Amino acid sequence: MSSFKDDALIALDNLADRASGLVNPAVRLGVTGLSRAGKTVFISSLVHNLLNGGRLPVFEPIRSGRVSKVRLEPQPDDAVPRFQYERPYRRPRPGSGMAGSTRAISQLRVTLDYESASGWNRMFSPGRLSIDIVDYPGEWLLDLPLLAQDFRQFSETTVQRARAGTRASLSREWLALASVSGATAAADEGSARRLAESFTAYLQGCKADDRSLSTLPPGRFLMPGDLEGSPALTFSPLPDLPAGRAPKGSLWAMMERRYEAYKTHVVSPFFREHFARLDRQIVLVDALQAINRGQEALSDLEQALADVLACFRPGTNSWLSSLFTRRIDRVLIAATKADHLHHESHDRLERITARLVSRAAERIGMSGAGLDVMALASVRATREATVNHDGHALPVIVGTPIAGERINGEMFDGERKTAIFPGDLPQDPEVLFEAADGRSRTSKSAEAKPAMPELNFVRFRPPHLEETRGGLKLSVPHIRLDRAMQFLLGDRLA
Repeated sequence: MSSFKDDALIALDNLADRASGLVNPAVRLGVTGLSRAGKTVFISSLVHNLLNGGRLPVFEPIRSGRVSKVRLEPQPDDAVPRFQYERPYRRPRPGSGMAGSTRAISQLRVTLDYESASGWNRMFSPGRLSIDIVDYPGEWLLDLPLLAQDFRQFSETTVQRARAGTRASLSREWLALASVSGATAAADEGSARRLAESFTAYLQGCKADDRSLSTLPPGRFLMPGDLEGSPALTFSPLPDLPAGRAPKGSLWAMMERRYEAYKTHVVSPFFREHFARLDRQIVLVDALQAINRGQEALSDLEQALADVLACFRPGTNSWLSSLFTRRIDRVLIAATKADHLHHESHDRLERITARLVSRAAERIGMSGAGLDVMALASVRATREATVNHDGHALPVIVGTPIAGERINGEMFDGERKTAIFPGDLPQDPEVLFEAADGRSRTSKSAEAKPAMPELNFVRFRPPHLEETRGGLKLSVPHIRLDRAMQFLLGDRLA
């Protein structure tokens, strides 16, 4: 994925990090996920519960009372924006969610003073650990496989995907424009811009809520930031490229050059300066949204997670190897919004998420201790209840759907609370992963596919948190946030 120059710069960065760690031990925790998976809310809830003595019974260092002080400190990377931890807890607009989406990289350092559980470690450790939380869009992570693809491979993969399933109707205008323009036609800035705009519109259509597709590189086309309008973002894959090399001065040659510029000036710096320096990683997944949208969206999420896991360098860091390179030795795949389900379905959501990543994990050799899967809710927006329906006790969740959500044709205004039976996830995840021909992927017989369960997932407003004179001091309700913290950080505070 990286050049010799990149490897040398990564080694220098790691040496600097390790030298700094001798004085102030630190762990770099990457937090990512695709849009609306809840990255901002996860970080804010984690930090808030640490700072304000939240209920974290599974996080052993807090439960045992070994953590004596938690504080925010200036981040070590001066060129990276600070994660605005305080912003998500300002009073949200009626009917809105808690926070906006992550559109750029940001960082926050939280430092814990603690007493080691080991008497030996207490003699040699300063009893202090800084957690450098690095927040970045999941779409950027999906760009990393591009480093190993040339323009022809990128075009073939993207076009093949665009011609299948739901994407076929969304890509029709872009592919038609690309065919009319012609790869071997003379390079023209107007044609390049029209193609890039049409390709971007296709990606945006795939990402829309009513489709919720996930595998959508290049990521900066959806989140351009200060690169909007630059040549590095004014290119497009081209269909049906002829054999041989791009003719000099052709549209093909222009697109190829700009694609390589995107890799050089956008993707490589992110990999070298941020991703290659991570120690631990959590990938947040909105599996419920994909389940809502059907088998194609779920399969696309499976492909996206396979691409994500392929980016990691799994393995254990030895003392010597960690001086020059760094491996992410623990990855957590977390299905968010568990509070949108009754607790009886949480284990089923975990099994579905494990099924989403199982094949990719086996391919990269990261099944086992280095990888965990769980269902969580960083901020719990609902409570559970039971209602009587036709003489039977029906488990429901109670909350306030955000404005615009529909249930049985009824649109909610973001103010009215309601009780919802979200349905039961299937015990066997394969029910959700059946091929379009109606046969089970794992079945060798031609049995008819089982009926899809009736599911009803909607988005809820976060709970209202009262403020005191000193700001928010209440612990934020959550589901399994403490279990996630124990897996990602517990051993570093042992």
